[in-house]
Amino acid sequence: MTDTENEGNISAHLTALPDKVGVEGLESKWTKDWNDSQVYKFGGTRDRKAVYSIDTPPPTVSGHLHVGHVFSYTHTDVIARYKRMRGYDVFYPMGWDDNGLPTERRVQNYYGVRVDTSLKYDPDFKPPFEGTEGKKIQAKDQVPCSRQNFIELCEKLTAEDEKQFEALWRELGLSIDWSQTYHTIGEHPRRVAQKAFLRNLARGEAYQKDAPGLWDVTFQTAVAQAELESREYDGFYHKIAFRFEDGTPIYIETTRPELLAACGALIAHPDDERYKPYFGQYVYSPLFKVKVPILAHKAAEMDKGAGIAMCCTFGDVTDVEWWRDLNLPTRSIIQRNGRIVMSVPDWITDESGRAIFEETEGKTTFTARKIIVEHLRESGDMDGEPKPTKRMTNFYEKGDKPLEIVTSRQWYLKNGGTDEKLNAELIERGKELNFHPDFMRVRYDNWVHGLNGDWLISRQRFFGVPFPLWYPVDASGEPDYEHPITPSEDILPIDPTTDVPAGYTEEQRDQPNGFTAEKDIMDTWATSSLTPQIVTRWEEPGEENEALHKATFPMDLRPQGQDIIRTWLFSTVDRAHLENKCLPWAHATLSGWILDPDHKKMSKSKGNVVVPNEPLKKFGADAVRYWAAAARLGLDATYDEGQMKIGRRLAIKLLNATKFALAIGREDENHHVGAPAEAVWKPTDVTEPLDRAAMAKMAFVVRTATEALESYEHSKALEIIESYFWQFCDDYIELVKNRAYGTPDEHGDTPSEKAVLSARTTLGLGLDAFARLLAPYLPYATEEVWSWMHAGEGSVHRAAWPTPEPYVIAASGVSPEMLAWAGKAVEQLRKIKSEAKVSMKTPILSVALSAAKDGVDAIRASLDDIAQAGRVVGRFDLVEKHAEEAAAADEGDAETVVIETSELGEPPAKKPKK
Repeated sequence: MTDTENEGNISAHLTALPDKVGVEGLESKWTKDWNDSQVYKFGGTRDRKAVYSIDTPPPTVSGHLHVGHVFSYTHTDVIARYKRMRGYDVFYPMGWDDNGLPTERRVQNYYGVRVDTSLKYDPDFKPPFEGTEGKKIQAKDQVPCSRQNFIELCEKLTAEDEKQFEALWRELGLSIDWSQTYHTIGEHPRRVAQKAFLRNLARGEAYQKDAPGLWDVTFQTAVAQAELESREYDGFYHKIAFRFEDGTPIYIETTRPELLAACGALIAHPDDERYKPYFGQYVYSPLFKVKVPILAHKAAEMDKGAGIAMCCTFGDVTDVEWWRDLNLPTRSIIQRNGRIVMSVPDWITDESGRAIFEETEGKTTFTARKIIVEHLRESGDMDGEPKPTKRMTNFYEKGDKPLEIVTSRQWYLKNGGTDEKLNAELIERGKELNFHPDFMRVRYDNWVHGLNGDWLISRQRFFGVPFPLWYPVDASGEPDYEHPITPSEDILPIDPTTDVPAGYTEEQRDQPNGFTAEKDIMDTWATSSLTPQIVTRWEEPGEENEALHKATFPMDLRPQGQDIIRTWLFSTVDRAHLENKCLPWAHATLSGWILDPDHKKMSKSKGNVVVPNEPLKKFGADAVRYWAAAARLGLDATYDEGQMKIGRRLAIKLLNATKFALAIGREDENHHVGAPAEAVWKPTDVTEPLDRAAMAKMAFVVRTATEALESYEHSKALEIIESYFWQFCDDYIELVKNRAYGTPDEHGDTPSEKAVLSARTTLGLGLDAFARLLAPYLPYATEEVWSWMHAGEGSVHRAAWPTPEPYVIAASGVSPEMLAWAGKAVEQLRKIKSEAKVSMKTPILSVALSAAKDGVDAIRASLDDIAQAGRVVGRFDLVEKHAEEAAAADEGDAETVVIETSELGEPPAKKPKK
C-alpha cells in the first residue's frame, strides 16, 4: 500500500477533535447513542459457556433511590462491562420490587387512603390526594377504599416511580438490557411465584399451621424471623411476688406486668441452686390467683433479674420456646391489634381477679400495664417501685412499635429451621457458593445454623402475590383449611378473591358447601427469592424461553447488600435448592454500607440520605461512579465528594491526554495516532528503550488488572489502572512529547523517523489500552475518546478487553522500572528549577545525578528524552552509587535519584503582555 493509499485508509477512521474538551453533556450524548444502537442488548446466545448472567437486585419502588444504591449498582455494572469486553454475551436484566409493605405504606400516605375489605370495587374512585408533600397522613384521616381500588393505586404510583428510577440508572450509565425488565407484581413473576409455591406444597415443603408468631400491630401482619430488628427500648423492671399456698412469696422481675394474666409457669435454670428445691411445686399469680408450676429450662438466665421468670403466652420468643418444650397451656390475652382481649379468660376464676381483668379489656398494653401496676401497689405484691432499664426488643424492620406474639394460622416454607437434614444441605450449598469478599461467608453460616423455625411466608396485607388457594366450606359454613383447593399451573396467575376454582360458581363464594378464598398474600421475599427463575424464564412455555433458561441458569452473579444475606441471599439459595437441586448462581458479591461524613450509616429514618441526582448533576456520572468503584466489596465507604472530584479530574485528564496524543502528527502524511491499531499501532514499531519500558508496564497493568477483575476485586483493578495512567501522563508523555512531535533538541538535532514512530505508536497503544481499561469505570469519557480514536468502529464497550501479549511484544524484554527511573530523573531536574524559583523552560547548562546502578543504567538508556524534557543543554553526568550509599543519602530509599551538581542558564525572556 502506498503512502497516499494508507493516508486515505487512516483518514476514514479519524474524527474531528473538539476545540475544547470537558465532561459536560457526555451523559445525554452517549445515553441516546447507546439506546439507539442497543449496545447493551443481550444477544440471545444459547451456549451457556458464552453467556454471563447477572441476577440484578430489583430495588424497592417506594419513593426515591439514595446514593447507596448508586454505590452497589456501580459495582455490578463494572463487572458487567468487563465481562462484555471479555467476549461474553452479558445477560443483565433489571427488575422493580414493587409489592409489599413499603409500597403500601407509600401509597397510603401519598393518596391518603386505606383498605376496607368490606367495600366493593368502585371504578370511579378518586383518592383525596395526589401526593402529600412528605406529610404523614394519620390512619383516622385516610379515606377507606376497596382492596382492588387500593391495588390500582399501588400500580399507578409504582409505574411513575419506576420511570424516575430508570432515568437515574440510565444517567449513571448502567449497561442494563432494558428489554429485559420485570416487576415483582407483574403477571410473569406472579405466575412463577405461584407455580413454585404449588410445587413446594405438593412436595410437603410448604405447610400451614396455627402457631404463635411475631406480629406487627401497626401493619397488622405476621413478621418472619429474617425481618426482625433488635432495638433498645425503654422499660421498667417490676419486682413482683408470686405466692405459695401458705402465702410465702417468691419474687420475679418483669418488664411486662400487663401479661400477668397470661402466665402459665415460672421458669428457672435447672442448675440454679436457689430454685432447685421448688421445681415441681406450685405458686399463685398475684391479682389473678391462677395456680402455675415452677419448672426448669436451660434457656433461663441465672444472672438476669431474679434468675426466675414468668412464662407468659406470649411475651417474647423465649416464652414460645418454653411453651413448646414444656407443653404449657396457651393463655393468649393480646389481640392482633395490640390490645387486651375483650372478655375475661376462663382460666381466671377468682372474682377479684376477674374484676381487675375487666378493667384492662380492650386497652393498649401501655394502658393495661399502668392499671396492673397500680393494683400491684395496692395489693402489696410489688416490692418497691419500678426501676428504669434499657431492654433489647424485637421490632419489624420497617415498624415503629415492639412486636407482639400472637397465635394465628400462617403459611410456612421449609428452610432448615426445623429439619436438620435440610439445614445441613443448605450449609453445604453455602460452601459451594463463591462469596466476594470471602469473609462474608460466615454471616451465611451463622444465620443458617441459628435458624429456630421455618420461613413464615404469609402476610396479612393487600398488595402482593396472592396464595393460589381456595378452601372448601362445610355445611355449617366453616372453612376446611386441611384440604386446600389448588388451580392447575396452566391458568396461573390467579387471584382467589376474584377467580373461582374449577367445579364451583361465584355464587358459592363464602357460602355453606361452597368455597372461600385464601386472603393472605405472600411475603415479598417469597417472590424476590425467585428472581433467578423469573428472569431466566423458568418453566415458561415455548422454545425461546426454554433456550434462554438453559443459557442463563444457574446464573453467574448475585450482587447485593451485606445486610440482606439472611433474607434475599439465603432465601434464594433455599428456593433453588428445593426446586432446582442446585445453587441459583456461582458468585455472590456483597457491598458495604454508605456512611455519612460523620461515619454513620445512611438511612431514610436518620434523615442523612443523599439523593443521587445531586452529585450526578454536580460532578457527572463518571465521577460518581469513580467514587463508588474505588470502594472495596464488603467494606463500608464514606460519602466523599472529594473522591468524586478526583474521579472528575481523571475523566478530564483522559480526554485531554487523548486529544493531545491524537493531535500529534495529524499533519503528517505517514503516521497518525488515531488510526486503527492494525494500521499504525504495531507493537513491532516500538523500538526506543523508554517506549518499550512504558509498554512493559502496560503489560503488567493489563495482566494484574485482569486478575483482579476475575477475582471480583474491581477497586484493586481501578487502583492499578489509575496509578499507571497518571504515571503515563505525568512521566511518559512529558518525556516523549518532543520526540513524538519530531522537535529538534537543544543542539538542533532532529529525532529519527524510527524514534518518532516509536513514540507515536506507544502513545497510541497506551491510550487505546487506557480507554478500554477504564471503560467499565468511566463509560462516558472512554466512549468519547474511543469515538475520536476509532470513528465508525463501534462502541468501546463492545471492544475487546486488552490482553498483555501486544505490550509484551512491544516491550521486547525491557524492564518497566526504566520508566520509573526516568520519571524520577525528570523530577529532580524540575526540582533544580523549582528551588531556584525560575521558569521550567530555563535551560540546565550542566548537571550530575546519582543513583544506584539499576537507576543509572535505566536513566542512561533514555537520556536523550530526559535531557529534552528537562531542557539540559550541556553536560549531563550520571554517578553510580552503591545501594547502601544511595540509601544513606536519602533516609533509606535506595531507589532515589539525587542531585549532585547543577548549573542553570538564563531563564527565557518573558513575553510582553498584550
